[in-house]
Amino acid sequence: MSRAEAPNANLIEYEFTGTVMIAKYKVHLIALALVVLAELAGKRVFNLGIGTIVLLPMLYALLMGMLLGPKCFKVVSLDDMKKVSPFVAISVMLLMARYGTLIGPQVDALIKAGPAFLLQELGNLASILVAMPVALMLGLGRASVGATHSIAREPNVALISDLFGLESEEGRGVMGVYICGTLFGTIFFALFAGWMTATPLHPLALAMASGVGSASMSVAAAGSLATVLPEMEAEILAYAATSNLLTGATGLYASMFIGLPLASWLHRVWPFGRNK
Repeated sequence: MSRAEAPNANLIEYEFTGTVMIAKYKVHLIALALVVLAELAGKRVFNLGIGTIVLLPMLYALLMGMLLGPKCFKVVSLDDMKKVSPFVAISVMLLMARYGTLIGPQVDALIKAGPAFLLQELGNLASILVAMPVALMLGLGRASVGATHSIAREPNVALISDLFGLESEEGRGVMGVYICGTLFGTIFFALFAGWMTATPLHPLALAMASGVGSASMSVAAAGSLATVLPEMEAEILAYAATSNLLTGATGLYASMFIGLPLASWLHRVWPFGRNK
């Protein structure tokens, strides 16, 4: 590059950087406002017969953010979203650090837990065998790996972000399930858990199954079970909390060493949709 060309190149770089910084501050201020509004709204609990629906501030923030996006009120443009997307990975890493501080002090409880608790993660992983064929039939292609390897909560988003990046097909898959889980997962778990009490399954088995690694979903499911079976409320809540704790501690490693390799292998060998 000649000396005459250098000033123009520097000017372009400066203008681009300035635009990016403006977009970042804009989205950061909007995000802060949404968090404040969501926290002021607080948690809402609705009892619907045999089901209990729990609405958390995270849901309000997500819905308000979607309304401000380019598909609705266009307060935030698609270009703004692309410029600040790297901060998603940073935020998830901070959340993972906080997550570790909660699990670490409970190591003794994890060691003392029975084999049923420790082996329950295999049941969570078995859902890949059902979800992957459905995802491939729907044409998700490589996104099915991110979407089906786990329940797609924060630790799994961090895992996919670290290995593939959130802009990859796998990243889009895990974020799609994460958003759907936030919007509909709590409602589904609350209603489904209450309905499952009509089956021959033992209530404590249902309580253990409530611990899928999501606090909101686990609370909703356990709350529904306790509402239907008030005489077992203390046991149900204890089993659900322990199960969710163990899933949170072991789920990331299970996804890393079993779930993700299994989902990737199924994507490669399945006779349809693997090349998309």
